[in-house]
Amino acid sequence: MAYLDKLKELKVTNALLRRVVTAEEANARQGTQSAKTRSETRGGGRKPYKQKKTGNARQGTIRAPHYAHGGMALAIKPRDYTKKVNRKERRLALAGALSARLNEGDVVTVDKIQFKAPKTKDAIALLQKAGVGDARRVLVVLAEMDPVAYKSFRNIPGVEVRVAPNKDGQGSAFSTRDLLVAHKIVLAKGAVDKIEEVWSK
Repeated sequence: MAYLDKLKELKVTNALLRRVVTAEEANARQGTQSAKTRSETRGGGRKPYKQKKTGNARQGTIRAPHYAHGGMALAIKPRDYTKKVNRKERRLALAGALSARLNEGDVVTVDKIQFKAPKTKDAIALLQKAGVGDARRVLVVLAEMDPVAYKSFRNIPGVEVRVAPNKDGQGSAFSTRDLLVAHKIVLAKGAVDKIEEVWSK
């Protein structure tokens, strides 16, 4: 395909790829983890023993961080991990990651990915025909969301299903990380057309 051949010439820096992937992973975090401080744990209101003449170090509560069942020192609290990446940088990283995988020979294109009914057997047969059946991690990119295709692939270990960028250019359903961690990438012809339509703007 002419557009994919043209895309092979694109080069991006590892620093950009790293920055975008770090942002993608950070933005996927919920940030809802929360641990209790000593003031939030239950109990420990009474001084465990008198201040002096016990031979032990002075203690004010059994819920101090060095006690079992005590509160956590510098406890983790909910926070926002969001990292901002400019749209042009994000799109350049996506294109650069796909370019690198094309040059490595890890991208396979097929005419269409379509099934009459959700059958894992049919999905495995398609992967075998495409020559990626033995790959440990496979990324399948559809032209648009297809519930039948998704259900056919979802029970195959190591296979992820994503869709091509949408027409308004507001990003895509697959990420830079998806492209980099997959051992093989299967692109439907319709997905390549949509990628060209969005990225060539």
